[in-house]
Amino acid sequence: MTREFLVGEGRAPSMASYIQSVAEVLQTIKPRSRMDERRIEVATANLKEVNRHMKRLNERVNMLEEQVKILEENKVE
Repeated sequence: MTREFLVGEGRAPSMASYIQSVAEVLQTIKPRSRMDERRIEVATANLKEVNRHMKRLNERVNMLEEQVKILEENKVE
């Protein structure tokens, strides 16, 4: 595993990892003005919305993969 990481042969991070990383960065930013504070609030809200949509898309993909699997099983029979 360490070798894969060092060589860069590991898997790419998931979308959830990217979202978590951005959320952590937003939490560490210290706003210098009221406008910066509102921008961070809006960015955080947008990120939560992106996360919600990503979860729905993943559920949809899983459902479609199951349907394809069922169709392939029926095709073989």
